[in-house]
Amino acid sequence: MTDVRVQAAYSDRAAEYTALFGSADTAHEQDRLLISRWSQSLGGPAVDAGCGPGHWTAFLADHGVDVEGVDLVPVFIEKARRRFPATYFRVATLRALDVPNGHLTGILAWYSLIHFESAELSLVLGEFARCIRTGGSILLGFFNGPAGESFPHAVTTAYYWSVDAMSQHLVAAGFEVQEIHARSEAENRPHAAIVAVRTTP
Repeated sequence: MTDVRVQAAYSDRAAEYTALFGSADTAHEQDRLLISRWSQSLGGPAVDAGCGPGHWTAFLADHGVDVEGVDLVPVFIEKARRRFPATYFRVATLRALDVPNGHLTGILAWYSLIHFESAELSLVLGEFARCIRTGGSILLGFFNGPAGESFPHAVTTAYYWSVDAMSQHLVAAGFEVQEIHARSEAENRPHAAIVAVRTTP
């Protein structure tokens, strides 16, 4: 999935997306608790990669994290800056976060990797690994299912990843999986989240 296609698809539906999903307060309680607990492990700068309208970036900032939100979609960044003026946001691709090597203590990628196929996913996780210092961590949220199988996401084509397959991608990128969380709910796609620590310098 090209950045241009994803950018165009989300730009067209940015207002709708923000209205439906742009608040941490309406997110699942387990997600808020997990992200809050993970935030306590961060001892330095962090990035919310694929921040969308900025609600999780602001949530992390409210929990004392030195965080910036990064997204491919300029409309999202404009909305995030207006909604959360005390928090820093900028436009960038997840393929190139534009931070120094080993600068970050953590990256949140909450359902922002779902539009990447396998080879692209490896490249993005490699970029995340470049940016995170040894001992820093990543928290990923994704749709749990047959690895690499596409599905008609409401905005544009997305992909399931099994916990095993995502874990393998993380290990290959230089991370060690620390926590796995999964849940299934009626009428919703299965969810999963992984916390992994950067181990390979």
